[in-house]
Amino acid sequence: MSSLVINRAKMMRLSESGTETEIMADFNSTTGENKPPDIIKSENSWVAAVQMFVSFLVAGFGMVAASLLLDKVQHWQVFQKIPEVYILVPALLGLKGNLEMTLASRLSTHAHLGHMKTHLLSLVVGNLCLLQCQANLVGFLAAMVAVAMGWIPKGEFDIQHAILLCASSVLTASLASFFLSLIMIGVVVISNEININPDNVATPIAASLGDLTTLALLSFIASMLFNSLASNLVLRFIIVIVGAALVPICGYVAWKNNFTRQALDEGWVPVVSAMVISSAGGLILDYTVSNYKGVAVFQLVINGIGGNMVAVHASRLSTLLHTGSYENSVLGSTTKLLLLMVIPSQLIFIYTIGYIKAGHTSLTPIFILIYMSAAVFQVFLLLTISHYLINWMWKLGLDPDNSAIPYLTALGDLLGTALLGIAFHILYAIGDKDSDVGD
Repeated sequence: MSSLVINRAKMMRLSESGTETEIMADFNSTTGENKPPDIIKSENSWVAAVQMFVSFLVAGFGMVAASLLLDKVQHWQVFQKIPEVYILVPALLGLKGNLEMTLASRLSTHAHLGHMKTHLLSLVVGNLCLLQCQANLVGFLAAMVAVAMGWIPKGEFDIQHAILLCASSVLTASLASFFLSLIMIGVVVISNEININPDNVATPIAASLGDLTTLALLSFIASMLFNSLASNLVLRFIIVIVGAALVPICGYVAWKNNFTRQALDEGWVPVVSAMVISSAGGLILDYTVSNYKGVAVFQLVINGIGGNMVAVHASRLSTLLHTGSYENSVLGSTTKLLLLMVIPSQLIFIYTIGYIKAGHTSLTPIFILIYMSAAVFQVFLLLTISHYLINWMWKLGLDPDNSAIPYLTALGDLLGTALLGIAFHILYAIGDKDSDVGD
């Protein structure tokens, strides 16, 4: 299907409820008429590299903070008594990364097309309601998957634990979604005003803030509800009921909004699929953490950096397709830049972890070699998958801004957790025969 056919299809969807001015503005911007300057084609590669690397550093230190937090909260009573919370961690962190990074990618494209200056209020209201609808519903599903994955192997079901997981998941998803959405809107607007390409900076910041904020909220809320397990049953039911009521209300507002109707229509399958994929990563995390205490502090770093890099790649490629500026040379330079950044980025963050003596693993040369091999291989696979997946979606008439990033970040979580587990198994097999691999 040609891009013109896709754009006409979009115009027909908009025509159901939008004004003629809005319809033609969208149609003209996507077909090339009155198209704004192409920032990605004209930007200097070194400028792009600096923008991306600085955003990765900011995001990375946020991920290190989240990793340190996970290393601490894994010893909390709620994590010890209800291990299904471990399964919620990758699912909810992946959910927030998916929703916020998809929002950042979508808003970055709108910024390039000039919509942020002409329809800012409509974009803000529509996207806030869209993310509340998605976050609450997928929060329910993530809790159900965690309960099922914890119940099936053991054959034991605790209704109080199930309600606690559901309330914790829904409240965490809703609160994190609201605050992070506001921050992402601010980041894209400011970046656009000061002539920084939002594709380079918005998605990493979304991911890092999503990890830290979501993990902190989940740990605090789950611990609070667990410590008052008997007395707060009514509160947990209220949280679940309010979360359920927000889904249709916010969904209706998002459906009536021209800028979020397509995202509401196309976004469910990727987000739900990503949640299931991330939950599979949660099972791997639950297994590896129980065998190797050092895994927890590195898990968010390897997953976060891989997810950030593939999200930037996806966001830039989607913008190139939307603005009609797609060129293999432009895309190839971005891919090379991202691959070159893997090693220095990872070294900075793992040595930061080592310097502050966090976690349970010493940074021996053999550990660094095997860990870095896993990290580079993860990013290489993700960038390759990203290239083919986004082009395939575009040919099918799907908007990659709405659909690609959830799949890619979830695969990043799954690949990162699996490769990290394999790395620790290799280290154990070649001579380090205790749970503190690397000592």
